[in-house]
Amino acid sequence: MAAKRRRRRAGAKRRQTMVDGLKHLSVTEITLGVTAAVSAVAFLVFIAAPAWQSYGRLWERVAAGFLSLYVGAALLGVGIAAGVGVIALYVTIASS
Repeated sequence: MAAKRRRRRAGAKRRQTMVDGLKHLSVTEITLGVTAAVSAVAFLVFIAAPAWQSYGRLWERVAAGFLSLYVGAALLGVGIAAGVGVIALYVTIASS
C-alpha cells in the first residue's frame, strides 16, 4: 500500500513540475510562440504543400520545396520591414 502512495506522489509531483515550467512565461512570450507555430503551419499548408504536390518527379518536388523556402524568406523579410517601419513611425510620432 505504501508503494502505491509513493508512486502517486511522484506522479503528482512530476505533473506539478511540468506546469511550473510554464509559469515563468509571460503572456507576450506565449503569444509569440503560438503565432510562430500558426505561421509555420500556414506556410506548410498554403505554400510548401501545394508546391510539393504540383510536380510528379522527386527531384522536381525537392526543387519546388527548396524554392518555397525563398518565398518564406521573402515573406519574413516583408514582415520584418513592416515591423521596423511601424517602430520607426512610432518613435517619430512619440518624439514630436
